[in-house]
Amino acid sequence: MQAKTHDVLSMDNKKLIDTVAANLGRSHEDVNKLLEAFAGVLRARCGEMDSVIVPGFGTFEPKKRNERVIVHPSTGKRMLVPPKVTVGFKVSNVLKAKLK
Repeated sequence: MQAKTHDVLSMDNKKLIDTVAANLGRSHEDVNKLLEAFAGVLRARCGEMDSVIVPGFGTFEPKKRNERVIVHPSTGKRMLVPPKVTVGFKVSNVLKAKLK
């Protein structure tokens, strides 16, 4: 029963495409192209360190993570983690209010 509860609480890519396609009355191919295009815009803009704002939904913000030294817990070996860009998400106040 635990797996069934998890299925209800999570949505994978296929379920997302099915749901959006049904809500819009569009084909799965159209919705898949739309989501791929959106992901492409996010990659491009965040790669240039620009935020992407979706009104009523939220803001995707790129964040630079500096290089750092970590210590492997079991071996004690020190390793250098290279710098990278990650993307954070901040929920809009409109969506936050609707979720409450």
